[in-house]
Amino acid sequence: MQADLSITSIPGIRVGHAQDFDALTGCTVILCPKGATGGIDQRGGAPGTRESDALHPMHLVEKVHAIALAGGSAFGLDAAAGVMKYLEEQGVGFETGAGKVPTVPAAILFDLNIGKKEIRPDAAMGYQACLNASKTPPQEGNYGAGTGATVGKILGMGQAVKAGIGCAAMDIGNGVFVAAIFAVNAFGDVIDPSNGKILAGARSLQKGPIHIGSEETFADTQSIMKSFIGRTSLGFASRANTVIGVVASNARLNKEETNKVAQMAQDGLARCIRPAHTMVDGDTIFAISTGPKKADVNIIGAFAAEVTSQAILRSVKMAKSIGGVPSICELKNEQ
Repeated sequence: MQADLSITSIPGIRVGHAQDFDALTGCTVILCPKGATGGIDQRGGAPGTRESDALHPMHLVEKVHAIALAGGSAFGLDAAAGVMKYLEEQGVGFETGAGKVPTVPAAILFDLNIGKKEIRPDAAMGYQACLNASKTPPQEGNYGAGTGATVGKILGMGQAVKAGIGCAAMDIGNGVFVAAIFAVNAFGDVIDPSNGKILAGARSLQKGPIHIGSEETFADTQSIMKSFIGRTSLGFASRANTVIGVVASNARLNKEETNKVAQMAQDGLARCIRPAHTMVDGDTIFAISTGPKKADVNIIGAFAAEVTSQAILRSVKMAKSIGGVPSICELKNEQ
């Protein structure tokens, strides 16, 4: 990954966060007002989305004008209305003959179990995120849609670890950029693909100090799942999860190819979330391509998976302890 690059390095893209640090929720807007070819791949069994069907092949709309990522569970989809209002005021949208209608797909994550559950992202917050949008590299960790994000919840929120929002970007040659931004609120653990070890996840129930990096630090969600065999549910504490994000490139791709990039990016999610794509996760990835660079879709998809993994890892590395949920930074300091 290249530290001097971000998703905002791609021409035509701006990113803005808005959040409520008391309620511990927020939203993130990826603006592309000149339009970008959009696609989607949704793998988990518990998604919360808006305008997702419009992104599939064989549907009329080719371009999206923004993508909204938000906390607040299904209530948070209201943030997209504020994004639409902002874009309408800018004269941006799909020309219908009766006026321009902005296309703003959205996805949400569940953060009602932290902070103040009665306060969720709404149209005003979505509008504010648009006002905050810029070409500056987005803040990471406890910002925007990642404000209330957590991972490793099989043993309940009492053993979870704070996550957030993370970004990654690469120049893959000939002026072609591939980038990602992800809010990570997974049921499972975050795995470092370089060594296969748990970077963040459900913390052990053992008594006494926890030493980050030791085998006793994390309980290992997939191992714990064996004890649920024979049951019909993983329990209430597990029903509030998802990873949502956007992969973007300045390649010139059509709608089918952009959907393929979103599909291939899911490989990056599966490399560092264990387990991935469960019935209690949403795991929704949007893909956008702004053009005009010529590039093979297979190459873009391969590196989309790579930046997806790196953005997910950064989401936990950059997170800070909040709302009684420790971050891996805090756990390291307890050694």
